[in-house]
Amino acid sequence: MQKGNIGVTTENIFPVIKKFLYSDHEIFLREMVSNAVDATQKIKTLADKGEFKGELGDLTVKVNVDETAGTITISDHGIGMTDEEIEKYINQIAFSGVNDFLEKYKDNANNIIGHFGLGFYSSFMVSKKVEIITRSYKDGAKAVKWSCDGSPAYEIDNTEKENRGSDIILYIDDDCKEFLEKGRIESLLNKYCKFMPVPVACGKKTEWKDGKSVETDEDNIINNVEPLWTKTPSTLKDEDYKSFYRTLYPMQDEPMFWIHLNVDYPFNLTGILYFPRVKSNIDLQRNKIQLYCNQVFVTDQVEGIVPEFLTLLHGVIDSPDIPLNVSRSYLQSDRDVKKISTYITKKVSDRLQSIFKEDRKGYEDKWNDLKLFINYGMLSEESFYDKAKDFALLKDCDNKYFTFEEYKTLIKDNQTDKDGQLVYLYSTDREEQYSYIETAKAKGYSVLLLDGQLDVPVVSMLEQKFEKSRFTRVDSDIVERLIVKEELKKSELSDDERDNLSTVFRSQIPNIDKVEFYVETQSLGESGAPVMITQNEYMRRMKEMSRYQAGMSFYAQMPDSYNLVLNSDHPLIKRVLDDSETKNKEALSPVLSELKGLQARLAAIHQSQDKKKQEEITQEEKDDLHNTEKAIETEKEKKKDILAGYAKSNDIVRQLIDLALLQNGMLKGASLDAFLKRSVSLIK
Repeated sequence: MQKGNIGVTTENIFPVIKKFLYSDHEIFLREMVSNAVDATQKIKTLADKGEFKGELGDLTVKVNVDETAGTITISDHGIGMTDEEIEKYINQIAFSGVNDFLEKYKDNANNIIGHFGLGFYSSFMVSKKVEIITRSYKDGAKAVKWSCDGSPAYEIDNTEKENRGSDIILYIDDDCKEFLEKGRIESLLNKYCKFMPVPVACGKKTEWKDGKSVETDEDNIINNVEPLWTKTPSTLKDEDYKSFYRTLYPMQDEPMFWIHLNVDYPFNLTGILYFPRVKSNIDLQRNKIQLYCNQVFVTDQVEGIVPEFLTLLHGVIDSPDIPLNVSRSYLQSDRDVKKISTYITKKVSDRLQSIFKEDRKGYEDKWNDLKLFINYGMLSEESFYDKAKDFALLKDCDNKYFTFEEYKTLIKDNQTDKDGQLVYLYSTDREEQYSYIETAKAKGYSVLLLDGQLDVPVVSMLEQKFEKSRFTRVDSDIVERLIVKEELKKSELSDDERDNLSTVFRSQIPNIDKVEFYVETQSLGESGAPVMITQNEYMRRMKEMSRYQAGMSFYAQMPDSYNLVLNSDHPLIKRVLDDSETKNKEALSPVLSELKGLQARLAAIHQSQDKKKQEEITQEEKDDLHNTEKAIETEKEKKKDILAGYAKSNDIVRQLIDLALLQNGMLKGASLDAFLKRSVSLIK
């Protein structure tokens, strides 16, 4: 028997291994099975080259759990090892600068992982003892048994083993007994080894017999050694791709289409990427791409390999050229990763472009499912926007689709304002904004439907990309001011009349939480609506953008701001104005007279004091100014109270306001109930 110490200068190596890999300790099984698969593939290669002339036999890698003995055994029929090879590959952990290893890395787990290959030693994360029983394929080789209890000390001795290959026996730690459950091991094998290139068996298959589950003689093979991405695309049919997708994602809807990746220069990369139907909630769609290295599962965290927007895709990427650490779960920085990312982005955009060109109708039919993905890509990757601008679509409220250039051509003659800006009108809700859409269409305008999850930031992006263009929601203003082509007709009302109307209507606007209204009067023609509610484009856009961008929370806290627009040309508004003056003439007359006198006095005071320096104005003059201003405010409040009292008794005022609120989905609860009762009363 030979005894010795593993080639590391510190006795703390195994505690450190356990510490830095603890959060990912289940990967020990992947590492052990991967090693067994590697050994098996090597014997196949030697046989193919004629360097091994014996019988290959059954090459299945077998994983057996013995709960009673507390062991997991991974067995292969590969090349095996001699005692010299054990010394070289097992007993020596090749560190550069071993003398300062612990001092340099004891507090930085990722650095250890990132620099040194410790795959076999991951077994000690879950084991108190590990044994290797192995026999090399070489003629005359003797079987060898290696044993280590997690300290640098090991034992190696000759043993009996009939066939070539290796048995790795893990004696599971007391705090890792979960790995002695066969169901747990099968689950991990399905996760990590589902597509390994050599058959992997976990125990035997079972069948139901005599009222109980019994083992059969057939190996329980858990993997598919020839997954779809390893096959030549020309040999595959659509159903093959769909079937494989169902294998990967059994609970998902059928994908729209897919890309089969296959490149061997300047890097090796194969895989299949599927386009799922992405309609909402981006976060739920992430991390569905599975990364493999030579058919061994690595991770589904692929943000470092593909651009962020491509993480919405589903499928498989397999590449031996992606640099990984020992746990194979974290990317190392490498310029090849950037090349792979660029390649995948190009393949995706080329595929979308080809579908758009070859089947425009089919592409349009899929647009609602593609839209979120493409918008996300244009927002996050400038290089993708440069390609996507030719196949990204805009949909109008009549369900017609246009490319960016097609739509620009459609609207440029009729939707260019007096300043030469092209105005893109849009709606975010076809039903709620129906009347605004119809009013715009009656003017010959086209209205886009932008009701997607990312349409708000996309609008802001397109305004920056499109020259001399702006996007305006169709309910952001009266139709005459959405696209101003000439100076608008001014209202013929006097300032006092506008003020009276504003006071009457403002007094009857209901209190709505976190909403404020501004009242304005416009000349909109007799056929225009008597009262409209609009929402300023800028403020609404800022509030919406605050949901997407950090640092804009200030806007999110602000109340929603709306304009109540009174059409001074409409007969009902004229009637309200006439009634407010006629019925309140007696009450208003002394107030207006007093107000007129006070305003004249205020003007005289200002005229007198404007000629003096501040220090020349006496306290008496200052008091006179203050008292006059205060008296004016008092008279204005009297006027306001008189008009508000009139408005409260005038059902038409509140009815017009409620109709505008109802049109915008803002009339609810008690206000809606009062409106319905008032409507019945007015009909009578």
